[in-house]
Amino acid sequence: MFGDQPKDLPHNFGFALLPEFSTMPVAAAIEPLRLANRVLDKPFYRWQMLSQDGKPVRGSNGISIAAEGDLSTLLPHSTVIVCTGVNVHKYATRPVLNWLRKLARQGTDIGALCTGAHILAQAGLLTDYACTIHWENMPGFAEQFPDVHVTGALFEVDRQRFTCAGGTSSIDMMLALIASQNGAELASQVADLIMHSPIRHHSEHQRMSLPARIGARHPKLVQIVKRMEENLEEPISPGVLAKEAGLSTRQLERLFRRYLDRSPKRYYLELRLKQARLLLLQTDMAVINVALACGFSTPSHFSKCYRAFYGRTPYREQAVPSEFAESALAGAGRD
Repeated sequence: MFGDQPKDLPHNFGFALLPEFSTMPVAAAIEPLRLANRVLDKPFYRWQMLSQDGKPVRGSNGISIAAEGDLSTLLPHSTVIVCTGVNVHKYATRPVLNWLRKLARQGTDIGALCTGAHILAQAGLLTDYACTIHWENMPGFAEQFPDVHVTGALFEVDRQRFTCAGGTSSIDMMLALIASQNGAELASQVADLIMHSPIRHHSEHQRMSLPARIGARHPKLVQIVKRMEENLEEPISPGVLAKEAGLSTRQLERLFRRYLDRSPKRYYLELRLKQARLLLLQTDMAVINVALACGFSTPSHFSKCYRAFYGRTPYREQAVPSEFAESALAGAGRD
């Protein structure tokens, strides 16, 4: 994909900014291009900022970026990058989807940063392609697009489609682009200039290691928590978890109390509730379907547990105004 552009021509990028886009991955995608031009001492890469109506677009951090034109002003032979953030499902509008489909029919290379894979999938552009998305959005994405192959890698480049998880993974993806077109030496020089070392491989994990996330390295505890995280829809009983780890249920209880200050049952419940919150905030799934996806047999039991933990019902969570959704989502992993 990235190597198809003739090297004697400037490579154009059109960044399609949708409301509430995440600023960091956009800046992280542009800076490697700017620095590559500096090292090459010529404008090999060019980029333009676009919005649906040509007006400035406000990011999720409240900062607005001016657009150079609307979507119709995309320069010929450009690579398109869709830039989104929170509440992405609100901005998969018919004009945007139709524009992307038209570009795809023309053979345009199309990519996405952060949650932008939602837009590409909604437009039907990820069928038979590998893609990735930010780890917080993977549960909702997998529920909404079960036929799309999402890997959870830092970034994915599959023929004429490319996606990254957002944040600093944009840097690694653009360095891969630069390396494919102008060689690994240039990519390394750019990485040095932005103090990004080492350059990460696309398949590296997005998240910190499990021991780092739970603040403990006890091997049996890590094994059990991993099993819990992998089985949220059909929870495994404490007795089975203990047996798999070669522990008694009493030893399992003491292990969780010592390292995580809660019972195994309580820890498992919190994992499922946090997963449910992500689905409620990121998708249009009915509450009953969220409940089932997170291992609750009835909506009433789910609602009772959810309200006890978060102080509001699942139905109320779905009604949270969009301006508060990002702060609520950010807190989901820390409650």
